[in-house]
Amino acid sequence: MGDEHGGFDERPVHPVRVDTFSLARFPVTNREYAGFLEASRAPEPRFWRDPRFGEPLQPVVGVNWFDAVAYCTWLSERLDRSCRLPTEAEREWAARGGLEAPRYPWGDEEPALTGPWAPGSAGQDRPLPVSDAAPNGYGLCHVADNVHEWCSDWWDPGYYAVSPLDNPNGPANGERRASRGGAWRHHLKFSRCSARSSLSPAFRYNDYGFRVAANGG
Repeated sequence: MGDEHGGFDERPVHPVRVDTFSLARFPVTNREYAGFLEASRAPEPRFWRDPRFGEPLQPVVGVNWFDAVAYCTWLSERLDRSCRLPTEAEREWAARGGLEAPRYPWGDEEPALTGPWAPGSAGQDRPLPVSDAAPNGYGLCHVADNVHEWCSDWWDPGYYAVSPLDNPNGPANGERRASRGGAWRHHLKFSRCSARSSLSPAFRYNDYGFRVAANGG
């Protein structure tokens, strides 16, 4: 886990073992989150009424860490299965798609910038609808792009130096929650597998969403 040539918080590279887990193929979409809102009467996310972010198959955005946890709790009851946010370790393992240590989910090559990211294009003012056009080796989509995804851990730039070998869950406390994946708002649209990001758990940004994990296969 980590990258000696990556950001300051990606060092040192260290071995990690994680128990078997499941991870959703896509981040949670507006269509899925609408079911949660209807059933729970939870407040609508920030940007929910903004047409740029309202397509059914776009990833839901404007949700903070607590909103994401609440959705997982609701989904657990609905599916009779313990659903949750992934840990950083699980999310990095999943992003690699079975490859040993790739920079990106598809390998080490820099991504080709096409479509809205191509030079001279109009650029992006919203996330793309989820698509299975480019899955990684585990069949997971958008693990490097589109929206940042909340993880369960607190973020600490020095955690890798003291991380346990088995099932690291992050530090016991902190001020920011960890997140993974790239975001449509950034100049760099695709995130390396080991790249870390973080945000105050109370913040609701239009490039932050989440993906559901569960124990077992």
